[in-house]
Amino acid sequence: MGVPTPPMTPPLTPSQLRQPPPVEIENYVTRTLRNQEVLPPLDRHNWFKEMIWLHVIFIIFTPVVGFWGAYHTKLVWKTGFFSVFYYFFTGLGITAGYHRLWAHRCYNATKPLQYVLALAGAGAVQGSIKWWCRDHRAHHRYTDTDLDPYNAHRGLYWSHVGWIMTKPRTRPGMADVSDLKKSHIVQWQHKYFIPCLLLMGFVLPTIIPWLLWGDLRGGIVYAAILRLVFVHHSTFCVNSLAHWLGEAPFDDKHTPRDHLVTALVTIGEGYHNFHHQFPMDYRNAIKWYQYDPTKWFIWGCKQIGLASHLKVFPANEIRKGQLTMRLKELREIQQDLVWPEGRNELPIVSWAEFQEHSGKAPLILISGFIHDVSDFLNDHPGGRNHLTQYIGQDATSAFFGGIYDHSNAAHNLLAMKRVGVLHGGHPHALDDRFIPPSQKLRIAEYNELVTNIPMDCEQTLLSGDLKRRRNAGHNYE
Repeated sequence: MGVPTPPMTPPLTPSQLRQPPPVEIENYVTRTLRNQEVLPPLDRHNWFKEMIWLHVIFIIFTPVVGFWGAYHTKLVWKTGFFSVFYYFFTGLGITAGYHRLWAHRCYNATKPLQYVLALAGAGAVQGSIKWWCRDHRAHHRYTDTDLDPYNAHRGLYWSHVGWIMTKPRTRPGMADVSDLKKSHIVQWQHKYFIPCLLLMGFVLPTIIPWLLWGDLRGGIVYAAILRLVFVHHSTFCVNSLAHWLGEAPFDDKHTPRDHLVTALVTIGEGYHNFHHQFPMDYRNAIKWYQYDPTKWFIWGCKQIGLASHLKVFPANEIRKGQLTMRLKELREIQQDLVWPEGRNELPIVSWAEFQEHSGKAPLILISGFIHDVSDFLNDHPGGRNHLTQYIGQDATSAFFGGIYDHSNAAHNLLAMKRVGVLHGGHPHALDDRFIPPSQKLRIAEYNELVTNIPMDCEQTLLSGDLKRRRNAGHNYE
């Protein structure tokens, strides 16, 4: 008795090999949310006990007290200038310190600069470096999901202040902060955060105007309280406004956007679409004229030896992101336009049939296509007679320079008047005159490009393309 053999599996077609069946895989976000306790949604019955009242009081009453105090306190110009200076000083503690130095490790800073930024960041009263960076790394890793502490899909209010004033409905996603635990300065600031907060947030901005020009009340109201309000909402706008206002010139997969207004109110953090694509880059604004004082500050620190190893993402890869978005925009424009029918969609007509139908309608043959010009006879710039003399004839040579070398617009318009293909009269495949100029460059998806290409030809085509680019002098290091 012979050994039984299993039935042979029929070979897969090239299209099946190129497009494997989709496999549903549970990702980390859905698995984590399924395995953790989620607090119920806020409603009118439970909102009161779900609020973090210390944060609520601080966020709401600080601006109330500040603006009430400003109404009853005269602004001394020295105090005003100092308040603006201190706003930028403590704001840079967040943007250049908490954000670009510790959260994203965009550059290296000397210990003196790290201590200054740690103290300045404490003066912004937004938590310690360790706490702030842990949530921010989770925000980047799980952007726009329920593991993102300030998920923009939950609305502008939530991403601005709601997440601070409300108990989190889910735990933030896992984020590695092992490097921060090894930092002596980060651990020092975390341990003594409350004294640092009181000193830098309230005591120092109060006593400087008092001791130097005798404005104690102005120091409290303007340099301490109102300055803190503006720093808070400036930073909060990075989580809210920067995910709502502007454009996505590098990637539209997530909500971050680029906008000048956001940059102006966030000390340069408004080019947020770039930042989420290239978070390790020390810049938010890559063009010299874009507003990014944080970038300028870091660059200035490098010039005087306080910073080093400023990370810059490869320009070639940045341009790929820009090109991708431009192609997507062009693809949308392309899909909104009406295009002429191709040779496969048109009927094939013999020469005798072409002659017969030309006696009933003004048909002209150009580049193998039969065109009905009945609605264009009176609009032809050269006059009606120039067209009528070619009815029922081949006008290819006349159209392409024999009488007049027509413009691209004329070629595009002509293609829209195709009604058939002459049997045996279509030009050779290498003759591209039958292709309208508007169709010589098309935006196509990858699966459209490889359709009808045999599998054994794909590698040859790719290898040939790679050789051509290498011969053109491209660097692939």
